[in-house]
Formats: sequence, C-alpha cells, structure tokens
Amino acid sequence: MMKTFKNYLFLFALVALVASCKNAPKGEAAATSDAAPVAKAETAKTLNVNTANTLINWSGSKISATHTGTLKLKSGNLTTDGTKVTGGSFDIDMSTMTCTDLDAEGGGKLVGHLSSPDFFDVAKFPTAKFEITKVTALEGNPDANCMVYGNLTLKDVTKQIGFKANVKVGATGASVSTGDFTIDRTDFGIKYGSESLADVVKDKAISDKVGLKINLSAS
Repeated sequence: MMKTFKNYLFLFALVALVASCKNAPKGEAAATSDAAPVAKAETAKTLNVNTANTLINWSGSKISATHTGTLKLKSGNLTTDGTKVTGGSFDIDMSTMTCTDLDAEGGGKLVGHLSSPDFFDVAKFPTAKFEITKVTALEGNPDANCMVYGNLTLKDVTKQIGFKANVKVGATGASVSTGDFTIDRTDFGIKYGSESLADVVKDKAISDKVGLKINLSAS
C-alpha cells in the first residue's frame, strides 16, 4: 500500500512538472548578471521614446493557466551615433499594467494581486527602470541584429539582463523590437508562490519565469 501511495505521489509530481513546463512563458531566457556601468556616448544624438507607440507585453503562468498583459513606458530616450544605438534609459509605469486574457473582473483581480506587495508592490515602487549598458552586433540571426544589455531595476533590486533584438536607426528615428524572452522574477526578490520554495504546494506554484516582448520607437 505504501509503495502504491508513493508511486501515485511520484506520478502526480511528474504530471505537475510537465504541466508547469507546458504553460511556462515562451522565449529564450535573458542573460542575467550583476548590474554593470551604464553606457555613455561622448558624441550622441538623443531621441525621445514615443510612449504612445511603445508597448511591453508580459506573460506569467501557473500550472492551470497562462496570463498575458501589457505595460507602458512613462518616459525614455535612446541615444545613437547616427548608425547604431549607443545607450538609453527607460522608465516603466507599473500602474499601466493590464491583463489581456481575462474579463474585466478577473483581469482586475489579477492585476490587483500582481500590483500588491506579494509581487511588484506598485504603490511603493510605481516605476521600474531599464538603462542600456551596451549594444553589440549579432550575426546570423534573421530575427535579431543585436544583443541589448541593460540594468533592469524592479522594486529595489537591479540586475543586468541581455536579450536579442532587432534594432533599426534611421535619419528621423530608431526602433527596438524583440521576440519573446524571459526573466526570472526571483532574481529580483519576487518569490511569492515560487516553484523553488519547499513550502509551496507544487500544483499551486507560479512559474518563476516572466515572459516579455518589447516594441519601442523613438524620434
């Protein structure tokens, strides 16, 4: 009887693990490290981000579902040398968080929880920040021509992340667009419901991965 019970527990854990992987946010994990010096270009043109046309798509998951939504920038700028992006700084308005896969009531409850101290504590930390540390050329990838690295500050924790992007610089402006990529929320001290915690019931665990996709323009 005990052996059968253990087998059931093993199968339950296996099913939970498979379901968790299936629902995890899409995309390659961002390269994450300690914060680095912010890029400073001696000769640069500064472009203001078009906040109305710039959007950050996010996704998060638990075993039973994946939820999606958006965030907007409060302000930001890109610097270029006329041919490539050399730096930039962006303030993310956490109060603009929306949910796009649930109805108004369900989405409101989800955004309310994500905005609470359990997760992003928006009342205390209304703005997240991303500051470019370097942009390097990427060869042989049809969907991305650069690796963009920058210091991301969520709540009171700053880490450098790096992700693939398609970066374009023209005479009148610049754009940065990415495919899906992920960051690990626990790197920023956000551990509520983490699948890595021993006391979390695994079928109630929330993925540590947060999916992101960015489309940004500046002029």
